[in-house]
Amino acid sequence: MAKTLCIDWGNTLVKAAIFDGENKIVEAQQLEAKNAVVSLTHIIAAHQPQASILSSVSGNAADIQMHLREQVPHFLNLDMNTMLPVMNAYSTPETLGTDRLAIAVGAQASFPDKNILAISLGTCVTYNFVQRNRAFRGGAISPGLQMRLRAMHEGTNKLPDVKPEGEVLLLGYDTATCMRSGAIYGMASEIDGMVNAFAEQYPDFNAVLTGGDAPLLANKLKTKIFADPDLLMKGLNLILKHNVPQIR
Repeated sequence: MAKTLCIDWGNTLVKAAIFDGENKIVEAQQLEAKNAVVSLTHIIAAHQPQASILSSVSGNAADIQMHLREQVPHFLNLDMNTMLPVMNAYSTPETLGTDRLAIAVGAQASFPDKNILAISLGTCVTYNFVQRNRAFRGGAISPGLQMRLRAMHEGTNKLPDVKPEGEVLLLGYDTATCMRSGAIYGMASEIDGMVNAFAEQYPDFNAVLTGGDAPLLANKLKTKIFADPDLLMKGLNLILKHNVPQIR
């Protein structure tokens, strides 16, 4: 059965995944942006995908688009005009990140009979709400983990440049652990609060956590949240098959 290639060109990372005909990921890679074309050439040669989709929130993906159009029989550039298996009820679709659309589609497919809040922890924290009637309504955006740490460093004279990796304690014992505690436990409290607020307003509700920083936060949360690191890629694959019916 036909394989598909899904690419997420984010603010800081480029990710690629190959799906088999049964919608299972058979290979996933994190690529350097400067070498993305070369890396994708090797992936395409190895798997011979019949269709590909690109979600880009960066303005630097033109070379990738041209390469995919030349190397893969069917290419789809995800944008505000792409047909979706959910209804996009966002009032300013021209400002909506395509990664959020893909996450919403993946979440709705995972929980089709629920009101679902998909929380992605990347450069920013995005809260993406899909109602049970298959309508993506929007949600919220707040600073991501590295952005919070960097803001404390760049916005002050003395706070150091602290990385997310390292000791995480509720009670920090020096400046670095205090900053890490504030950023990580602060994000966890924010997420718990948002999940509880949505759960109070909408019945038959689930929440799902995804994104690169999800492993750092998952065990700090008090609310019950499903975790799916591949939610965005699954959503891209579903959108691709929705638009290229011959590969379904």
